[in-house]
Amino acid sequence: MYLRCWLALLLALVPATLSTKPGVKIKLTEKGLEYGKSQSIAALQQKLKSIKIPDISGSGKVLHIGVVKYSLSNMQIVNIGLPKTEVDLVPGSAVRLSISNTFISLHGNWKIKYLHYMKNSGSFDLNVNKLTITTDIAIKSDETGRPAVSTVSCGATVGSLTIKFHGGASWLYNLIKDVLENKARKELQKQICPLVTEAVSDLNPQLKTLNVLAKVDQYAEIEYSMVSSPTISNSSVELSLKGEFYNIGKHQEPPFSPADFSLPPQIDRMLYIGVSVFTANSAAFVYNKAGALSLYITDDMIPQGSPFRLNTKTFGIFIPQIAKQFPGLMMKLLVKTVKDPIITFQPNNVTVQATATVTAYAIQPNATLAPLFVLNLETSVSAHVFVSGMSLAGDVALNKINLTLATSYVGDFQFKPLDNMFQMVLKVVVIPKLNAQLGKGHPLPTFGKTKLVNTQLQVLKDYMLIGTDVQFTG
Repeated sequence: MYLRCWLALLLALVPATLSTKPGVKIKLTEKGLEYGKSQSIAALQQKLKSIKIPDISGSGKVLHIGVVKYSLSNMQIVNIGLPKTEVDLVPGSAVRLSISNTFISLHGNWKIKYLHYMKNSGSFDLNVNKLTITTDIAIKSDETGRPAVSTVSCGATVGSLTIKFHGGASWLYNLIKDVLENKARKELQKQICPLVTEAVSDLNPQLKTLNVLAKVDQYAEIEYSMVSSPTISNSSVELSLKGEFYNIGKHQEPPFSPADFSLPPQIDRMLYIGVSVFTANSAAFVYNKAGALSLYITDDMIPQGSPFRLNTKTFGIFIPQIAKQFPGLMMKLLVKTVKDPIITFQPNNVTVQATATVTAYAIQPNATLAPLFVLNLETSVSAHVFVSGMSLAGDVALNKINLTLATSYVGDFQFKPLDNMFQMVLKVVVIPKLNAQLGKGHPLPTFGKTKLVNTQLQVLKDYMLIGTDVQFTG
């Protein structure tokens, strides 16, 4: 299970022929590899316990006795140990699993027949020591862009064997010992690599469960397929993921592309995830295109204790003609982005620039909306980004706004006195609603049952870096 999870992390999704630059990068360090190795030993031991040595029978001549028939049966593994295991990286090609000083203990029964009627029987213990196994695991993708693994090389060498017989007479041991030792050595070397290959192949069904396309909400999903093969160095495995938001069911590329970025050489955590500003801006593109960045504001959304009300009486203080033309009516505001927000990452700073319009309406007695004016709204907000569970979440705070008059349906008026009013509307209505959505976050690449611990997040130029350790929970 643990080996499956780590290989899922290593491989993610590797389409056969893609050249797109990544929006997200993942780096697995030696610390991460060591943790994955320590968690996978039990599964490997269990697989090797399935080794079966078939029954052996034969005959031989013994001086003064003649032909002796023997049989060795019911050989079962009773103990196996993998005291020294290593997972190494073969730069540019594969993950290498090396197991040394492995020991296997077997117990079986022996039986002999001689002089036509004499029989004897007993048991024996066979101990195999200094067994070594080395296998290289190749990485590729299947036709769906999901990962697939295979064993490209495997070698197994049996060191020493010792046999202890119980029961019988010492003269028969030499007759059986060499036969048993040779047969056991051949069977072990014959069966180990096929079992390793089978164990590697067993990973593929699990790898197909990775969240290639993760749903965010009713508007968006994010794709984590890989855009190139993993980059394997002496100390880490780096994955290049698409990391792009799309409208659900409609994958349209934004009018901009990812820029190159490189992860720093940090190794303190098991895992590092780099999320580029491209990924964030692809989200802004998707939500704007879906029409999700618009909001109708009504008076019941304004705090009850506020002296400002969304009605023509309040606005009439600043724009007298509104109160004259539409006396005693409630109002409604429509805040709507008119182009994609622009997100920038600078060291320790995430800023969002948004261009919107604010359309004010009077709600007439028959519920129809009478337009009053349209303002152009330029806003700047600062974002705080954090990891929540297996998601990347955030919240924003208003920096500044700039209002200009676009259209008036009630004649000329001075709009600057409205600045404080609209700042209040943004702070008490728009920003809290936006933060409620941002707080839900979007999924990070998910592989198996894991959780992130000791997580740190840094905002750097054009990308943010998540450094984290990982715990397998199932």
